[in-house]
Formats: sequence, structure tokens, C-alpha cells
Amino acid sequence: MKFLLNVSCLLVCLLGGLAGCQKAASPAEYNAKASNVAYYNSALNKLTEVVIHDIFSPPVASRIYSYANLAGYEALVPFDPHYESLGGQLKRFQSPPKPEAGKEYCFPLASTRAFLTVARALTFSVDFYDKFEKDFYEQYKKDGVPDEVYDRSMAYGEAVAKHVLDYAAKDSYKQTRGFKHTVTNEEGSWVPTPPAYMDAAEPQWNKLRCWAMDTCSQFMPPRPFPYNLTKGSPYEKELDEVYQTGKNLDKEKQDIAYFWDDNAFVMNVAGHVMFASKKMTPGGHWLAIAQTVAKQKKLNMMQTVEAYTLTSFAVSDGFISCWDEKYRSKTVRPETVINKYIDPKWTPFLQTPPFPEYPSGHSVISTAAATVLTSLMGDHIAFTDSTEYQYGHGVRSFTSIRQAADEASISRMYGGIHYRSALVNGQTEGESVGKWVIEKIHTRKSAVASR
Repeated sequence: MKFLLNVSCLLVCLLGGLAGCQKAASPAEYNAKASNVAYYNSALNKLTEVVIHDIFSPPVASRIYSYANLAGYEALVPFDPHYESLGGQLKRFQSPPKPEAGKEYCFPLASTRAFLTVARALTFSVDFYDKFEKDFYEQYKKDGVPDEVYDRSMAYGEAVAKHVLDYAAKDSYKQTRGFKHTVTNEEGSWVPTPPAYMDAAEPQWNKLRCWAMDTCSQFMPPRPFPYNLTKGSPYEKELDEVYQTGKNLDKEKQDIAYFWDDNAFVMNVAGHVMFASKKMTPGGHWLAIAQTVAKQKKLNMMQTVEAYTLTSFAVSDGFISCWDEKYRSKTVRPETVINKYIDPKWTPFLQTPPFPEYPSGHSVISTAAATVLTSLMGDHIAFTDSTEYQYGHGVRSFTSIRQAADEASISRMYGGIHYRSALVNGQTEGESVGKWVIEKIHTRKSAVASR
């Protein structure tokens, strides 16, 4: 018995010694594993899930995505010497704290930590992150990140997140809460629409600090056609086009309209019962497209986060620019005029969103996003967009990113909620915003030369 015990003790000692002799993962090894872009994508997808659940309006959602991706980008920049901080490039944004010299970090971990810390701070349903983050961060330990490096990287991500959240606190968002748009009885001016007759969303959104634009009115579109129901007037022709299109929608146009609906809050009415459906926002949809194309092109983590960040800025500035004009022109929706003067039983294929008509938000932000993504990833990239399949919107294929933006734009007339000039002028406005983001914000140290 004594002999057996001694042998057992010897085996334990030998095994323990062998375990102690096992080579620890090197910084190159654990960073290679931790820079798996799937990690960042899962964090982004979790944020989208929470944004949908919390029913953030499209402009507010765009703000959340921008700050979260800014934090993720800035915490990752030290990982790649070819990229630079956006400090001094975004309006009133200073460079975040730098990592401690001579210390080892896992910057991919710091990046996702910064992203998720900001995401938590700017959304409501924080319990959605609890189990996700517990399992999520455990992956980095399995990748061999040493405890000391793990703790230091998490702390650095939190420091970057705090810096970004301090920046977010000064963008005038809080000062725009609680305002309501005053509805007038003036013919041609926006009024609430069926079925919920909701107040106009975000009437003060143009007060927010821009990301790359100099001012909210920098890319102001042409004036909408004057409200004039005289037969043959430019306005009457556009109104009739919406009416006739809505009456003669074929299956393909219905599919296009529904695929690009992206209405964060659709009110359903069944008898005396009203209930809401939650859907992805336009910004979330375009980040999902960016994810699809980035995967297809096998972009690395730094390139992917760069694409998400610049796309987020284009969408955010697009909303600020678009909303500035919406509440300047205050154009009435087609549904209101058609029901009053043409056909009281006519309903648009899509539910009319609660804000003025001109210009088309989808046209502005889709074109802005597509302009940025085309600049980063190239033109004529065929891809299939299945990212909203889980939300019941189906799957569609495109020959280029720009084609997807064009379809998103025309979908709004198929849906019966926009006039054609709102689409055309909205796309021009969005292209200007997207080009400005690419020209103004330099993520790569060779960006000026390469662009």
C-alpha cells in the first residue's frame, strides 16, 4: 500500500512538472487567435439585437453604432502601425489614452471590451449582455492570453470606452430630448399619419454634433416641389406617381419594399387591438451588409473595424443632414394628401414613418454608406444580403454595393411613403456625405496618398 501511494505521488509530481514545463502562448500566438474578426462581429451582432429590442429610432441607433465602433477602432489602432487615431479628425474629438509603453497588451481584446462597454452604456437592456460577455471574454483566456495581459487589456479597453463616452456626453443629444414638433394646419405641411398618429420623431436631431461634416446644412438638397394640386404641376405629377405605383405593385416591387422597410417600430392594428413589430434600423442593415462583404473579401479585423467605423459615421452624418432638411421643408406624406383628395381608402404598402417626407432618409443614408463601402472595398462586388432573413425580410442578391443602395432608395416609392424627388435628391445628398467622410477622415497613415 505504501509503495502504491509513493508511486501515485511520484506520478502527480511528474505530471505537475510536465504541465509547468509546457510553453506558454507567445504574444504573437495569442494575438493571432484573438484577432479573429468573428469575435468583433459577434459583439456587433449582439448590439444590433439589443438595438432592435429597445426600439431605438433610426437616428438614435446610428449614434449608438458610431460611438461603439469609434471605441472599438481606437482601442485597436495600436495593434496595427499602418492605422492612426481619429483624434483631431472628428469634430472636437481628442486622441484617447495611450497604452503603457513597454507593456504587453492584447489589443483585439481591448477593442471588443471598448465596443461592448460603450454599447452597454448607450442601450437599455443591459441584461442582454450579461451571459454573452461572460462567455465572450472566456474565449480570450482559451486563446492563451496571460492573466496579467488579459487584465491590462480589459482595463485599456475600458479607458478608451470612458474617453469615447465622455465625448458622447457633449454631442447635445441630451439637450434634444423631450422636444415635440409643432403641427400646423398649413396645406402641404406634415401631419401625423395612420395608424398610430405618432408624434414626429427627433425634431431636434440637426442640433447634434456632426461627425465629419462641418455643419448639418453642408449638403442641403434643393427645395422640394411646391405643394400644388393643380393637374400637371410637378408636385401633382409626383403625387399621382406614388398613387398609381401603389395601386399596381407587382410581387417583385412588394418584395423590394418589404426587404428594405427597416422601420424600427411598426404598429399593427387588428380590430381594437394594436401591437408593435420590431425591426432592424437602416444603420443596422448597412452594417450587416458591411459585415457580409467584409467576410466575402476576407478582410482582417483592423480592416473590418475600419469599414464599420467609417460606415457608421456616414450613416450618422447622413441622418443629421437629412433630418435638418426634413424639419426645414416639413413636407406632407403622400398618404395624407391621397386620402384627403384622391382616395380615402388608399393605404401605402409600407407603414408611413412618423416624420416629414423630404428627403428620403433611406436614400440619404444608404447612398452615404454605399459610397464609403465602395471606396473601401471596391466596385462591382456581387453579394447576397441574407442578414435580415431572421427578421422575416427574405434574401436579395446584388451585383454591387451601389446597386443595393439604389434599390433601397426606390423601395420607398414602392412602399408608398416617398415622392420621387425625395429619392433622387436624397441620393445626391447621401453621396456628398459619403464622399466627405472618405475625404475628411483618414484611418490609414497612407490614406491621403492612396485616395
